[in-house]
Amino acid sequence: MAADLPPINMTDALAELAAVIESRLPERGGDPEASYVARLLLKGPDAFLKKIGEEATEVVMAAKDADNDGDKSKIVSEVADLWFHCMIALAHYGLSPQLVLTELQRRAGTSGFEEKALRKARERERGGTVRPEK
Repeated sequence: MAADLPPINMTDALAELAAVIESRLPERGGDPEASYVARLLLKGPDAFLKKIGEEATEVVMAAKDADNDGDKSKIVSEVADLWFHCMIALAHYGLSPQLVLTELQRRAGTSGFEEKALRKARERERGGTVRPEK
């Protein structure tokens, strides 16, 4: 499926979307009457964090449906919604998608088990609480 798609520069695509989302920030004049993003941002973290939770659940449901001969394209649609709402959260907190890409690049080639152990060790060094293993 992915092989049939034209090449796209993911960094540019995310940066362009991030710029639009950032332009909707209340301090940049985002109009909640004209923009869904501005409305979510004006409502504050509870609103967009709730949407992230809803969209994550919809990704899970779409994947479960695909496992039962459902439409796999719904997974793509729901992940797009999830990423979009996560980008709203990033903008609210003054963070950029580039930071996420940099973090993913940093993790490339590292075992997920190693990465998790490193995060726990760093948290212990900072004196924070480490969440129990699931």
